[in-house]
Amino acid sequence: MAANEIEHLIRLMGRLPGLGPRSARRAALSLMKHPDTLLRPLIEALGTCRDAISICSTCGNLDSHDPCSVCADRDRDRDVVCVVQEVEDLWAMDRSGSYRGLFHILGGTLSALDGRHPEHLRITALLERVEKDGIGEVILALGATVDGQTTAHYLGERLRPLACRVTRLAYGLPVGGELNYLDQGTLDAAMKARQLLA
Repeated sequence: MAANEIEHLIRLMGRLPGLGPRSARRAALSLMKHPDTLLRPLIEALGTCRDAISICSTCGNLDSHDPCSVCADRDRDRDVVCVVQEVEDLWAMDRSGSYRGLFHILGGTLSALDGRHPEHLRITALLERVEKDGIGEVILALGATVDGQTTAHYLGERLRPLACRVTRLAYGLPVGGELNYLDQGTLDAAMKARQLLA
């Protein structure tokens, strides 16, 4: 058996998303086998992140500056805000290069089963931001799940009295997808979101 310290490390690493007990054990063993090339640099990077990274007070992104580099970028379209669930969603959207506006991170979705209500998310901050900054369009880029759809519907109702356009991402066929491999829900969404051929 491993020493208590290593077992503790494995348990902590196993709590990270995507790492189960076996993956955490492999990662911990790799760190222990390579203390100079993996373990020490990782410890230093974690310490640096702990001291330097904070949550952007405007959008909720993680960055070493407040406002974050996305909010501070004057080349972005400041009339549009894309609402996403989590930081990783912002990073994915920004990495795609298909969107050059601002973002707002909710911090999750509404879920009665999990006890997540409007006051647990950054909804009030979104509404205040839209009103104060005169945002012209809010894009709801939330997951195609029951919780995502519930949250989008709730936000649509809350944004309706404000002078902004509310849109959502289209759902349906993925690029390169073949019909016979798609589930019924995806096919239904694609059929409902069909467009006139130019």
